[in-house]
Amino acid sequence: MLELRPNCELCDCNLPADSDQARICSYECTFCASCVDDVLHNVCPNYGGGFVSRPIRPKTARKDGVSRAHQKPSDQRKVAKLTRQQMIAFAAAHKAVPPAQR
Repeated sequence: MLELRPNCELCDCNLPADSDQARICSYECTFCASCVDDVLHNVCPNYGGGFVSRPIRPKTARKDGVSRAHQKPSDQRKVAKLTRQQMIAFAAAHKAVPPAQR
């Protein structure tokens, strides 16, 4: 189950569980749409893959025991281990290669 991390690892903006601006890679690195599009160019600076929109977990249980109330989003903020400049350089080096070919 996804952690639904609460922030962008680059700019640290809030990404609540119902945000349509959250993007994740296959390792669940979490960034905002603006950072993914304008800074990282769809390259995860941690692993090199691409990003997709993070799914939104239902606020209200439509089935017994399945909702944000039952599976709570993470409240642990994540900060990237790389500097902003390292992330930009990594993304620039790989952005010309489509995610499926990285």
